[in-house]
Amino acid sequence: MANEASFWFLFAHLLLQILKANAKVPAIIVFGDSSVDSGNNNGISTILKSNFEPYGRDFFGNQPTGRFSNGRIPTDFISEAFGLKPMIPAYLDPMYNIADFATGVCFASAGTGYDNATADVLSVIPLWKEMEYYKEYQETLRGYLGNEKANEVLGEALYLMSIGTNDFLENYYILPKRSSEYSVEEYQIFLAGIAENFITELYQLGARKICISGLPPMGCLPLERTTNMFNGSDCVEEYNDVAKDFNGQLQGMVMKLNKELPGIQLVLSNPYDILLDTIQDPNKFGFEDAETACCGTGLLEMGYMCNTINPFTCSDASKYVFWDSFHPTEKANGILADNVVKNSLAQFL
Repeated sequence: MANEASFWFLFAHLLLQILKANAKVPAIIVFGDSSVDSGNNNGISTILKSNFEPYGRDFFGNQPTGRFSNGRIPTDFISEAFGLKPMIPAYLDPMYNIADFATGVCFASAGTGYDNATADVLSVIPLWKEMEYYKEYQETLRGYLGNEKANEVLGEALYLMSIGTNDFLENYYILPKRSSEYSVEEYQIFLAGIAENFITELYQLGARKICISGLPPMGCLPLERTTNMFNGSDCVEEYNDVAKDFNGQLQGMVMKLNKELPGIQLVLSNPYDILLDTIQDPNKFGFEDAETACCGTGLLEMGYMCNTINPFTCSDASKYVFWDSFHPTEKANGILADNVVKNSLAQFL
């Protein structure tokens, strides 16, 4: 029996190596916020962390990792779909090194945004610093693989960006500075300009396959619905309209850069429609609750407010679209990732 188990383990390992060898994408490199942060905030001084229970209770080993979910996040599922590893490690996680990062690495930081002022709100990693970490990673990768092989990996890798929600919900609509400087339309243009500059710099550093994510229906997050209780806890349509408008800005930017930058393959993934569909018709996707969060009521439960002493955390997260007041459950993340892979990323498979 032991020999049989060993055989199947070796067979699975060999199959994985064959898939990697034939993969069009040798690595996945991630930038963004809590939607894709796999644990970088564990390594910085901020109150916005999730490296404690009940976060991660459905993850491998039932351990919290710093992912803002009960389990895996979309980028983990995307990595697996490309024949790579089933989870993408955080760059600042001391458990991993360049051998692990060579096939996938995450620079994202929960709470950050395009706008540097957004990162300042909770003292998290700004987007420009994520870029600095990436440059550092490039040099380390060249030392590990050699220049030629490293440049091949960097040129064929798939770059994923998921960011922007915090710029509106944690900054523009909460704090007075940006809203006094910009109309919401002007702020969208400001953020899209930062996105364009970031992608252009990635391109200049060798990136060619890039996917930038649009905004979700952010007015339907449990936090926003709960604070909209005087309107029947409906989605905040103003925020949803802003998300749709900003996604339109990003689509225009994607079309522009695809014309201007030779060889770039830039795509927009749009989580808006699939997440809204899931929220409006949860039963169709196997969910029972799309309004409140598994971790409590959905009002304030995020980070340290979602913890083991919270008496309201649900027993089965797979029945819920949202894990905490801001973030989807592992099951919902899997649905979002599957939609992205089959649509926006299909050309890279």
